Amino acid sequence: FENKSRLLLVSNSTLHGGGYLQHCQQQIQDFFGKNVKRILFVPYALQDRDAYTKTARDKFITLGYEVDSVHETPDPVEAVRKAEGIFIGGGNTFRLLKALYDNKLVTEIRKRVLEDGIPYMGSSAGTNVSTISINTTNDMPIVYPPTFAAIGLVPFNINPHYLDADPNSKHMGETREQRIVQYHEEHDTPCVLGLREGSLLLVEGNKATLLGSTKARLFKRGKHTTEYEPGSDLSFLLTDAQ
Repeated sequence: FENKSRLLLVSNSTLHGGGYLQHCQQQIQDFFGKNVKRILFVPYALQDRDAYTKTARDKFITLGYEVDSVHETPDPVEAVRKAEGIFIGGGNTFRLLKALYDNKLVTEIRKRVLEDGIPYMGSSAGTNVSTISINTTNDMPIVYPPTFAAIGLVPFNINPHYLDADPNSKHMGETREQRIVQYHEEHDTPCVLGLREGSLLLVEGNKATLLGSTKARLFKRGKHTTEYEPGSDLSFLLTDAQ
């Protein structure tokens, strides 16, 4: 079975000082290309789906794409089956994953992306749900999805908005690094890729490349963490028996 997956997994939609998806708009156009005309948007991570869809629609129209939102259709499953490309936006990861399961879209999206090769873009929570599980989200568990297992388009975890500890801070809560290390204290936990704001991961079949303006930090269970520069080949994350 040939891996046809094409993924653009973004840490965050808005970079400080810029507009919505502005920092990665060139990568978005390169990713969806000229053949995709309409993108199916999934606004489930935010409560006001209409307003969220308008934000996405207004941006994508400037890039040359029409947007249909899955919440505007009477049959979400059918909408996914017909979609030319998918964009899942950020917000609360638990709310998003629960809605994906409630609407029976998890296996449907997995099939469309892995078997049919339609492009999938995720931002923040939309990046979390594309991975093996949502165990490394930063969000509060405001609702209860049936499982933390997610769409599973890649076999590892991502921590979006990855934040380095500020040595001058007086905050006594755990650092992000400590939280990820706690996750790795559990058995059989996969790698976690910490995507700082401004970084994104492009997956094309068996190839994964770090794009954007910031470095990413990779956490492996029981091993030292590693830093990767933009442009790095991270394809090993897709195949490693972790």
